[in-house]
Amino acid sequence: MTNIIKANRINQIITFLKSLDIKSKRFAEILSKQNISVIQNFNQALIHSSEDKIINYEKLEFFGDAVLRLAASNFIEKKYPQMSVGERSELRAQIVSDEWLTQLGKKIDIEKLIIKGPKAIGDENSKNTIICESTEALIGAIYKCFNSIQEVNLWLDHIWEKDSEIFLNAPYKFKSKTVLQEWCQSKGFDLPIYKIIEVSKKHGDPKRFSCDIFIEGIKESSAFGKSHKQAETNAARVLIEKFITIGKI
Repeated sequence: MTNIIKANRINQIITFLKSLDIKSKRFAEILSKQNISVIQNFNQALIHSSEDKIINYEKLEFFGDAVLRLAASNFIEKKYPQMSVGERSELRAQIVSDEWLTQLGKKIDIEKLIIKGPKAIGDENSKNTIICESTEALIGAIYKCFNSIQEVNLWLDHIWEKDSEIFLNAPYKFKSKTVLQEWCQSKGFDLPIYKIIEVSKKHGDPKRFSCDIFIEGIKESSAFGKSHKQAETNAARVLIEKFITIGKI
């Protein structure tokens, strides 16, 4: 990579990486030395393709996807050694999901470091996607510092500890449609019917779509969402919570 990074950009990246508070002596050392090849990797992880078609985060994002899954598998093996393979897969799917990555990206405020082209800057619909992808690229860049997942786990394990407990204590909040489907099957009912109505044409409107859920011909719940998927998920979660309250589950 031959791009020249300005001094103020280097300082921004170093400050940002320090704020991640990765408990690693060797990571702290490479930051203090400001190794240019290391800085270039992190800079690349923070450039969107709308800004630069050649030097951007896409390759590191692809790489980070595999690193994230391996690091999550490593965490689950250490934290939940008795968990079955199926349960591990289910938990891992939650703690490496796009939604989880987006939340992590917002938590570390990665967006302030992402360089975008004019079109992407004004596109609110792509905002969360770019945060998610750049966060995944950041994970790939951390791995590349040492060709090891150690620093990734040192950073993410304590976050996964909290998030895993939240999921394991209330899995229906994260996979409500699956839980509802399984409940219907256990009762011998037909699968739930989701009826979607578009009530707004505004992109990003949290009440753009309305979803009603029918079970055995009876309307059981309703909810809104900014997409078909979100409206269905919200309606299913509302129904599961209703069933829990009245003792059906």
